[in-house]
Amino acid sequence: MKSDATQTMDATCTTHAPGSRAAAPITARALAIEGAFVFTPQVHGDERGIFTSPLQGEEFARTVGHPLPVVQTNHNRSARGVLRGIHFTTTPPGQAKYVHCAAGRAQDFVVDLRLGSPTFGAWDTVAMDTVSFRSIYLPVGVGHAFVALEDDTVMSYLVSSPYRPGLEQSLDPFDVELALPWPKDLALTLSERDRHAVSLAGARGRGMLPRYEDCLEVTAGYA
Repeated sequence: MKSDATQTMDATCTTHAPGSRAAAPITARALAIEGAFVFTPQVHGDERGIFTSPLQGEEFARTVGHPLPVVQTNHNRSARGVLRGIHFTTTPPGQAKYVHCAAGRAQDFVVDLRLGSPTFGAWDTVAMDTVSFRSIYLPVGVGHAFVALEDDTVMSYLVSSPYRPGLEQSLDPFDVELALPWPKDLALTLSERDRHAVSLAGARGRGMLPRYEDCLEVTAGYA
């Protein structure tokens, strides 16, 4: 069930992009998952279109406590009703993610799967779109899922480790223990892997879930 431990953290940072005005401040808010944050940049618009900076590294590091170590970018496009997740990476090596919606709209879910975490089993959700350009930081060991609310929804990921198929894990997005509130007005489309994924209890019994202390040890290497 969703934790009520959400705390708000607002801060600002100014950066510059070549040939553009200074990027607007960005706000950071802690999610209900220990170590997870949502970042919301200011969006500039004029007759040409818009300009925004979904990631501002200085403010990210100040908020999270370390830089974002990006070794790979991932990109997917989904039709309305496509549900992807709940996905996580075996730890170690683990994988941290910084996710934003580059086109369309999505409802994003963050789930704490780290055994020993003060928010283990808790989840939080964020509306993602190209109006707010919110981004979510998911620390190592935290599960991620989203459902596309429009056709051609594009989700973009900055990740801290390369893709290794053998380390990628999936958890049942309909697990009754988690009770994630998926939209009821959508015909949902899932991959074969996600349709047959194990429950949280099943993953725990099989030793699939990451340990909180291992996740912290991996993260300490980002500083």
